Amino acid sequence: MRQDWKREYFSVPNLMGYFRIILIPVYLWLYFNASGTADYVKAAAVIGISELTDCFDGKIARRFDLITEWGKILDPIADKLTLGAVILSLTFRYPLMRAVVLLYIVKEGYMLIMGGLMMKKGRHMDGAQWYGKVCTAYTYVMIFLLLLIPGLPAMATKAMIGLCCLIMLFTLASYVLFYGRMRKEAGEEESH
Repeated sequence: MRQDWKREYFSVPNLMGYFRIILIPVYLWLYFNASGTADYVKAAAVIGISELTDCFDGKIARRFDLITEWGKILDPIADKLTLGAVILSLTFRYPLMRAVVLLYIVKEGYMLIMGGLMMKKGRHMDGAQWYGKVCTAYTYVMIFLLLLIPGLPAMATKAMIGLCCLIMLFTLASYVLFYGRMRKEAGEEESH
C-alpha cells in the first residue's frame, strides 16, 4: 500500500510537476526585483527550465509507465499556474496584458466548467486540441520576447499582445464549439 502511495504522488514526473510549481515564486522574485536586461534574462531562464521540465515529465511518465491519476491533475495545474503567474506579472510593465489575463481566466474557467460537466456525463478530452497548443505556444513566444527584449518598441509589444488576444479569442470560440459538439453527442447517447 505504501509503495502505491509513493508511486502515485512521488514518481519522477510528479516531482517534476512540483518543481515547476516551486519555480513560480522564483520567477516572480527575479522578475519583480529585476534591475536590468540580465535580470529579465534570468527570469526568462526560469520559465524556460519550467517549460523544458514540462516537455519531459510526460515523456518520462509514458516511457517508464509512471502515468498516475494524480499526475494527470498535477501537470495541467502546474501549466495553468505558471502561465497565469507569468502573464499576470507582465501586466505591471505592459498594461495591455490585462486583456490577455482576462481572456486567459475566461478561457480556462470555461474549459474547467465544461470539462467537469463532460466528466460527469462520462466523457472527457484526450489531451489539448491543436488550437489550444497553438495558443499556448504563441503565448510563450510572446512572453519570452517581452522578457528577453524589454526595450521593444511600444508598437511591437501592442501588436504581439493584440495577436495573443486574437488567438485566445479564437481558441475560446473553438473550445465553445468543441464542447457544444461533445454535449450534443452526450445528449444523443443518453436518449438512445
